[in-house]
Amino acid sequence: MNAGRELRVASLTWPILLENLLFFLMSTADTLMLSGVSDEAVSAVGVATQFIFIAILIIGVINNGADVVVSQYLGSGKRFEASKIAALTITMNLLTGLVMSLLFLLLSEPLMRMMNLEENTLEMATTYLPIIGGFIFLQSVINALSGIIRTYGYPKEAMYVSLGMNVLHIAINYLLIFGHGGLPALGVEGAAWSTVISRGAAVVVFFWMAYRIMDYKIRWRDYLTFSKEFLGKILKIGIPVALESVLYHACQSVFLYYVAMIGEAALASRQYAMNISTYVFLFSTACGTATAIIVGRFVGGSKPDDAYKRVWISARWIFAITVAIDLAIILIRHPLIELFTDDREIVRLATQMIVLSLALETGRSLNLLFVPVLRAAGDAKYTVYWGIVSMVFMSLPLGYFLTFTLDMGLAGVWLAIAADEWARGIIMLFRWRSGKWRGKALVTASEPSGAASEA
Repeated sequence: MNAGRELRVASLTWPILLENLLFFLMSTADTLMLSGVSDEAVSAVGVATQFIFIAILIIGVINNGADVVVSQYLGSGKRFEASKIAALTITMNLLTGLVMSLLFLLLSEPLMRMMNLEENTLEMATTYLPIIGGFIFLQSVINALSGIIRTYGYPKEAMYVSLGMNVLHIAINYLLIFGHGGLPALGVEGAAWSTVISRGAAVVVFFWMAYRIMDYKIRWRDYLTFSKEFLGKILKIGIPVALESVLYHACQSVFLYYVAMIGEAALASRQYAMNISTYVFLFSTACGTATAIIVGRFVGGSKPDDAYKRVWISARWIFAITVAIDLAIILIRHPLIELFTDDREIVRLATQMIVLSLALETGRSLNLLFVPVLRAAGDAKYTVYWGIVSMVFMSLPLGYFLTFTLDMGLAGVWLAIAADEWARGIIMLFRWRSGKWRGKALVTASEPSGAASEA
C-alpha cells in the first residue's frame, strides 16, 4: 500500500466516526447487557471505567505525541523516519501499558474503596477493575497501532478491525454475562473477560494491518532503538497532551465523587446519560481528529495558510451537526433511557441531563476541533495552561457550589462541566485565529531525510 496517499477531511472523518462509534458501542453493549443484571452493576462498571480512561490517557503520553510527529514527517515526505517513530511508539506504549497493568493489579481495591460506593456496587467494581486494568497493556498497543494506521491515511482499515473486535466482544458478552452455551453466568466478571479477549484478538489483526500499509516496513531492531531526537519530539507534544487529558479526567473523577455523594440513583443516571451523550460528540471527535491529521500534514509540508483555512471549514460543520444531533436525541430521550432502566427516578434524572447536554456538547464541539489542531501544529503547551485555569480553578469550585450550596444536585455537575467546555473552546478558537501557532512545527520539508543512509 502507498503511505503517501492524498488525504481529505471528509474521507478521513467517516471511517474515524464509525471506528469511534464502534468503540463506544462496546461500552454501551456492556451497559445495556449489565442493566439486565442490576443498576448496581452498571454503576460499578461506570466507576471502574473512569480509572481505566485515566490510565489510557497516561499511556497516551507517547501515542498522542507520536500521531502529531508522524503526521508532520509524512507531510514533509520523510516516510522512512515516520516508520521508525511508529516502532518507537509501539514499544513505549507497551512498556507504559505493562506498568499501568501492574498498578491496577495492586491498587484496584483501594481505588474503589476511595469512591464511597455502597457495598454491593463496591464488590462488583473490585471484581471488574483488576481484570480490565490488569490487561490494559493490550489497549495501549491497540491505541498505538490504530493511531499509526489512521495517520498514514487508512482510517477505513482501522475501522474494520474495530468492527470485528466489537462483534466478538458482544458475542462473548452474551455467553459470559448471562451464562449461555453451558458457561457459568459471570455478570460483571464476564463483561471484563469479554473485553480482554476481544482486545487480544484486535492486537494481532492491527499488527498485520500496520505492516501492510507502510512502504518502509518496521524492522525488529527498530522496536529496540530509542532515538533521543524522535523521543524528544514525541514528548514535546505528548506530555502536554497527556497532562491536559489526565487533568480533565481527574476533574471528572472529582465530579464522579460529587455524584456518588448525591446517591445511587444519581450515579446510575449519570452513567446512562453519559452513554447516550457520547453519541452526540462522536462526529466532532472524528472530524476534529481528521482535521488534525490534515493540519499536521500541511504544517510539516510548510503550508500553514492551507491549514488555517481548512480548520474554519471544519468548525462550521462540527458546530451545526452537533446541534442537530443533540436536538434529535433530546426529542427521543425518554424511550432511550427506558431501554436501560424502568426506575422512574433514574429516568427523570437521566433525561434531565440529556436536555442540559445541549449546553455542554455545543461547547465541547469547539474543544474537540481547536485543541487537536493546535496540537497538530505543535502548539500543545497553550492548551494545557488554559486547561488548568478552566478545569481546576473554575469548573471544580463551580460544580461544588451549584451541586451542594445551591442544591442543584446532578444538574449542577452538568452545568459546571458545560461552563468549562465553553470557556476553553472560546479561548482555543481565538488562539487559532491569532496565528500564534505558526512557526511551531516539529519538522519541515527542507530537513534532509535519513532514509538513504540507513536503508
